[in-house]
Amino acid sequence: MITHFRKLDWILITAIVLLCIYGLVMVYSAGMITSLRDGYSYDYYFQRQLTWLYLGIPVFIAATIIPYKLYDRFTPLMVFGILIALILVTIPGVGVDRGGAQRWFQIGSILVQPSEIAKIVMVIYFARVYAKKQPYIQEFKRGVLPPLAVLVIVFALIMRQPDLGTATAILLACGAVLICSGARLIHIVSLGAVSLAGIVYLATSADYRMKRLTAFRDPFADAQDTGHQLVNSYIAIGEGGLLGRGLGQGIQKLGFLPEAHTDFILAVISEELGIFGVLFLFLLYFIILIRGVRTGILIKNPFGKLLAFGITFQISTQVLFNAGAVSGMLPITGITLPFISYGGSSLLLTIFAAGILVHLSKHANIASETREETQPSWEQKRTS
Repeated sequence: MITHFRKLDWILITAIVLLCIYGLVMVYSAGMITSLRDGYSYDYYFQRQLTWLYLGIPVFIAATIIPYKLYDRFTPLMVFGILIALILVTIPGVGVDRGGAQRWFQIGSILVQPSEIAKIVMVIYFARVYAKKQPYIQEFKRGVLPPLAVLVIVFALIMRQPDLGTATAILLACGAVLICSGARLIHIVSLGAVSLAGIVYLATSADYRMKRLTAFRDPFADAQDTGHQLVNSYIAIGEGGLLGRGLGQGIQKLGFLPEAHTDFILAVISEELGIFGVLFLFLLYFIILIRGVRTGILIKNPFGKLLAFGITFQISTQVLFNAGAVSGMLPITGITLPFISYGGSSLLLTIFAAGILVHLSKHANIASETREETQPSWEQKRTS
């Protein structure tokens, strides 16, 4: 056990822990007014997020200990389970409808979102399949095509909820695994072009998605309706300046900025903590990106390698989507900011995925030390 903890990537763990604490503090600040408005005590969302974080601690520890090859063995069962869950959640009376979207199961007072589980399950599935197909990964029919059928089904089921943002995030994470698997460039480019065309079609085929695109291009054209959220996000970012108004002193969260504690919590961070607060946040995400890529490069097992890359780019993609939406660089997708935004399912599954990445980093450290031990030192090279 002592050896296990010594081999862990403590830089990566520190970044994850700081992100969780950062998120908890900002949910408290951003969610106070929303809690009161919704008829709860001022710290209602903070207390719920804290409960999920408590649940996440044993989940994280378990994920750092469980051998990652065990996921390989249970992948078919996990994929079957998530497909059933995604089908059931769209059935009226079974899934919970919120704001015209049916994405949750309700268990007591807890809402569980299967699409959040699908994010990590699909990364594990793609890593497993493409690891096994390494001998013929450059053949399209045998090496690349088979898992894409499952991805299309998952994508379609999530679109029924509807949730284009999450479906696209899963598509990109699985695409990252495919790219890292060693598939031919022509296959990657062709699939990327088809996927892009499909996403553009879906984004423009529904009125509410078209309104989001219109608001994204010019939010001030309809600042009281479709552009309301983005305009107030701009105001929050602009008011923050370098150092911000101070923690808890934000104005836009007082009913002006919708979803202040979830999708647009980054705007609250910018207003209250300023550019330096945002830069510190992105430094922590950058550490996860760098350590995750390092893990993927160093680890020898193909499944572990692809799993590390998949989890790393899954988290990074969510950060990119959320930050892009809040800043007006990308259309609003409804994707939360990992570790930071309020949301039990999202937080718990992100912590679980991060725990797997930490576990993989241990194997990367072992591989790195083994490589250093087997390589001759400079003095040995000189004398030989």
